[in-house]
Amino acid sequence: MTQPAPPAPHHGPGKQDTTGPAAAPAKTAGPARAFGLRADVRNLSLLGVLAVLVAVGGITEPEAFLDTGNLQLILTQASVIGVVTVGMTFVIISGGIDLSVGAMVALASVWATTLATQEYGFAGIAFTAVVVGLAAGLVNGVLIAYGRLVPFIATLAMLASARGLALQITDGKTQIVTVRPVLDLGLPGSYVLGIPPLVLIFAAVTAAGWLLLNRTTFGRRTVAVGGNAEAARLAGIDVRRQRLYLYLLSGLCCGIAAFMLVVLSGSGQNTNGNLYELDAIAAAIIGGTLLSGGRGTIVGSVLGVLVFTTITNIFALNNLQSDVQQIAKGAIIVAAVLVQRRSLRDDGT
Repeated sequence: MTQPAPPAPHHGPGKQDTTGPAAAPAKTAGPARAFGLRADVRNLSLLGVLAVLVAVGGITEPEAFLDTGNLQLILTQASVIGVVTVGMTFVIISGGIDLSVGAMVALASVWATTLATQEYGFAGIAFTAVVVGLAAGLVNGVLIAYGRLVPFIATLAMLASARGLALQITDGKTQIVTVRPVLDLGLPGSYVLGIPPLVLIFAAVTAAGWLLLNRTTFGRRTVAVGGNAEAARLAGIDVRRQRLYLYLLSGLCCGIAAFMLVVLSGSGQNTNGNLYELDAIAAAIIGGTLLSGGRGTIVGSVLGVLVFTTITNIFALNNLQSDVQQIAKGAIIVAAVLVQRRSLRDDGT
């Protein structure tokens, strides 16, 4: 005679079995929650650094640094590289890198300021800058996602090609913008409640980037690809298409930044965007984005941009040479990487 099956264990009306698959989310929630807490702490730390820098600027050059015009200048200068950094943050979170952002900004800015383009006015300049940025990002994405080139090599090739094309278009000369509405956008008369329009564009891009990363499937897929591309593929994510979209996003940000730089400088030059790639990567790193991918925050990257821009402004006001400024930036980057390594070690990853 067969014995009846043993009854299932009773956990009570308010309890669940924590030994089966249902317990998996509870196990995986820990690292994510820990990262969120560290991100908050890091952002608060960066805000503290900004407060210290403001205090230093106010003490060393109180009249010049705390002047409203100078504070507007800091935010405006941070806006251009800040938009580039938003795109760079997405790329790095996915486990990639984009060394061509500065060259793409240069190419988009000179293409948008040719005489032929300026004949179409404000809309023609803005449209051209964005389309050129998207086209360059598309090339990067196709080479990396479908051509299987290493991101470092593909974007390095784009860096050289875009710089060369920008030089060929300008013939080494500065292209002056004569379209009045574009120039007016950078004048105090166009400020909204004392805020420059470029800062408002930066704020809009930052908000859109934050929502895209934290509130959409696209953002979750980006983190998944950066954390483990093979696992993401097995989970049903089209990794190649996701990477293509990410480099398109980076190109779009470069196109927007190119238009902002045209407004700010009133010209297009083949030297525009020089070393933007290094500044964007550095800002993302000190903001908490891991170079190995899988983690990062838009807010942290933006705070990193503001820290670097404020340092540059303080050094300029105090007539300190640029080499000292570069040393200070390098020290900040090294400190940020060491903090990242320590946090990873604490995670056991």
